[in-house]
Amino acid sequence: MAKVRVEDIIKKFNLELVSGGEGVHRTITTSDISRPGLELSGYFEHYPADRIQLLGRTEISFSEQLDSVDRKIRLEKMCDDITPAIIISRDLEVPKELIEASEEYSVPVMRTPMKTTRFVSRLTNYLEFKLAPTTAIHGVLVDIYGVGVLITGKSGVGKSEAALELVKRGHRLVADDCVEIRQEDGDTLIGNAPELIEHLLEIRGLGIIDVMTMFGAGAVRSHKRISMIVSLEIWDQNKQYDRLGLDEEKMKIIDSDVTKITIPVRPGRNIAVLIEVAAMNFRLKKMGVNAAQQFTEKLADVIEDGDR
Repeated sequence: MAKVRVEDIIKKFNLELVSGGEGVHRTITTSDISRPGLELSGYFEHYPADRIQLLGRTEISFSEQLDSVDRKIRLEKMCDDITPAIIISRDLEVPKELIEASEEYSVPVMRTPMKTTRFVSRLTNYLEFKLAPTTAIHGVLVDIYGVGVLITGKSGVGKSEAALELVKRGHRLVADDCVEIRQEDGDTLIGNAPELIEHLLEIRGLGIIDVMTMFGAGAVRSHKRISMIVSLEIWDQNKQYDRLGLDEEKMKIIDSDVTKITIPVRPGRNIAVLIEVAAMNFRLKKMGVNAAQQFTEKLADVIEDGDR
């Protein structure tokens, strides 16, 4: 999992560092943001100290009504050893007790001119993107008719060659050889290429080609949601392959199960066309049209009529 430090959000959102500068290297481990209203009232039983603490107009105005002793005690308690940062919205004045406590415990206190709700939304989106679980898979990711297809298989099976043919047929390359994947919103997998090999394809015998330069900007895209996996493998005559398509295989990536199709490779098979059709068939199934299921039902009706 990628790390986000307080100094990263200072640069990203152009925040004003008010105090506690020694703690700007603290690590942020969660995208959840806390607005410590109950804590300012004195209740610290379930204080989420590992979250960024955001004080808006409501929290600041409430703290101003506290007597100086209570305000000092409660603001000091908020400056926990694991608290990554405290942010004040709307450019509100920072209580002097908070400045003193933040300097003592090295908890960065920052300020932004943005409204509280808007800033919470932007900061949460940023942290969820940066802190999303990630992995990398050896394969090729192609956008086929809006379906993100991850092509996997052993080295030399023809993944990149199939991707090249798909690009020639008007589809878009996302990544070749290494696909970086992050999990967003619980079960959404987003794939992209490492910056070093973005827009590049490696074809044995030809070397490395720049897809965007050769085929144009419309032949590539920076990232794509992974909807299905096509696994290429050398044809094994002793293996029984699925001929109807009724059984749906799954492959787990991080915490998400993705539909997987295995296509055997042997001379004479147009793999690019098969992958293209697999993507179209996947779209049809999502729209409620399942040819294999319909065929099975018709066959059952025919058999039932023949038995009468």
